[in-house]
Parts: sequence; structure tokens; C-alpha cells
Amino acid sequence: MVFEGLAGADIYTWVLIPVLIFVARIFDVSIGTMRVIFISRGYRLLAPVLGFFEVLIWLLAIQQILAHLSNVMCYIAYGGGFAFGTFIGMVIEEKLSIGKVIVRVITKRDASSLVKALEGEGYIETISKAHGPTGDVNVLFMVVERPDIPSVVDIIKRHNPHAFFSVEDVRFVSEEHIPKHYRRKYNNIFGFYRKGK
Repeated sequence: MVFEGLAGADIYTWVLIPVLIFVARIFDVSIGTMRVIFISRGYRLLAPVLGFFEVLIWLLAIQQILAHLSNVMCYIAYGGGFAFGTFIGMVIEEKLSIGKVIVRVITKRDASSLVKALEGEGYIETISKAHGPTGDVNVLFMVVERPDIPSVVDIIKRHNPHAFFSVEDVRFVSEEHIPKHYRRKYNNIFGFYRKGK
């Protein structure tokens, strides 16, 4: 009977508590990663709400660490949860695809067919002439929704497969420069949380 009690205590201390810490860290770090991303995107109301739950869960995890300072499994679970939570947060952010990006295309070829294809899909671009290390080039700039990146890249590769292109996050965009028929409905999910310009 005594041995059964000891075995139960060992399972609780060396298995259950570390698992709970691991899961708690996954949740709080995932939320923290999302909070930082929302801050960088300018969602000033959503970020503090996530911060509240992030710290609340973190306090529950750290409480268990302090209550079991001699348990090395708690430290391993804490670190492992942090690492895995960071990964999960990045995956969630990628799936949500919130915000807009700047796509920059540099091409030596005539860009007229590429421009026509992009405009045919409702994208608006700015094109300018420039000079690169190998001669004259055309530079295209456009602001697109993050979920549209694969579509834009596909158009670029189909019409100018050797073009150099880069994608950069944008914090604020003048909405007037994006046509109404092009704005995505799914971006309005968090639209009212955006920081005013």
C-alpha cells in the first residue's frame, strides 16, 4: 500500500507535472509569438488581449517550476515547451496569413506581359526603369495580401521565370491605393483591430 502511494507520487512529480508544464509553455509561447506578430502588424487591441492570456498561462507554468525546483524534468519540459511553442506560433501565423506585403520584381526582359498578367488578376503595380550590374532593368513594386503571395509568384514564374523577386512585410499601407474589388474579405476578420493611420 505504501509502495503504491510512492509510485503514484513519483508519476505525479516526474511525469504529470512536467507534461503540464510542457503543454502550458506551448500555449503561452504560441500566444506570445502571435502577440509579437500582431504588434508588428499594428493590431493594437488584439495584441494586449493575447498578452493577458500569455502571462496568465506563464504564471501557472512558473508556479509549478518553483514548487518542484529539484525536479530536472520540469526544466526540460519548460525548455522543450518554449521551443515547440515558438514553432507552433510560427505555423499558426503562416496559416492565418494576416496583413500585406511588398513584392519587388527585377527583370532584364520586357515586363509588359508580366504587367498585363498581374493587372488581369486585379493587382496594381508600379514599374520603373533602373540600372543594375549587368545593364538596364525593369523594377516592379506591388502591395498584395499575404495569402496572395503564391498566386503572384506563380504569375511571375510563368511570365518571367528568370526574374529576381523579393517579398517584404508591410506594417501600414494607404488603403486608397488598393482597389476595392481586390480587397480580400478574410482580411476584415482582424481589420477593426488595426492601428489607425
